[in-house]
Amino acid sequence: MNKKALVIKCLKAAFIGLILLLLYAPILLLAVYSFIDTDVIGTSGGFTFSHYTDLFTDAQVMTMIGNTLGLAFASAALSTLLGTLGAIGIYYSKKRVKTAIGAVSRIPIINAEIVTALSLAILFVTFGLPKSYFTLLMGHMVICTPFVVLSVMPKLKQMDNSLYEAALDLGASPAKALFKVILPQIIPGVISGFMLAITLSLDDYIVTVYTRPSGFDTISTYVFNATIRGNAHTAETLSSFWALTTIIFLVILIVAISANLAGHRKKEAVR
Repeated sequence: MNKKALVIKCLKAAFIGLILLLLYAPILLLAVYSFIDTDVIGTSGGFTFSHYTDLFTDAQVMTMIGNTLGLAFASAALSTLLGTLGAIGIYYSKKRVKTAIGAVSRIPIINAEIVTALSLAILFVTFGLPKSYFTLLMGHMVICTPFVVLSVMPKLKQMDNSLYEAALDLGASPAKALFKVILPQIIPGVISGFMLAITLSLDDYIVTVYTRPSGFDTISTYVFNATIRGNAHTAETLSSFWALTTIIFLVILIVAISANLAGHRKKEAVR
């Protein structure tokens, strides 16, 4: 390797390292301070697990976390079911119908989230639906389902259609062929869509604010209220969220590494 190629390689590595640093430095900072006995970032203190203790002993915070996770899994499951069926329907539709429905399904992705939230709020008011868990769930499904469709469609395009046709020729019903032939081929896309839907639901704030019932808090709304409106225990509450951020980051990191290792092992097994 000549000197010019080595310099280019080093610059590429430095650039990638800088990007990763900018992306993960805030999270790593919170992770470090989750083990420091202080409620203000930038101040010193001793090593402690008090932030984790506060996190798991605060009943209000645990209720909020339960609300968030329950909503995320419920909306992700329903969005995955609806999005998978929708993707299959789009894929097997005629060309003009496929193009039209595909374009409509991408509108919530392209559209500004505030527009989607306001539209949902106006729709619910028009039909006389008070804000409830149902309206909140519907709102999260609206923003999650299109991403499930996008995750499943590439797998549908990659699958071998002759297997489905062969199953029908051999006497299988369309429903049986769907579960025995199509789903096993697109399951990686379904899982990806489910995980993406969970992430979107956990992260959402705007749609949640416009559709949630009174007294129902998620992580995003709880943190916003604690930082903007303030309360008697704001500093202690927010410092416990450093611990929550660290736990969420570690769980996602473990899941991502496990998924990559499983995919790598599957490729090696195929070879």
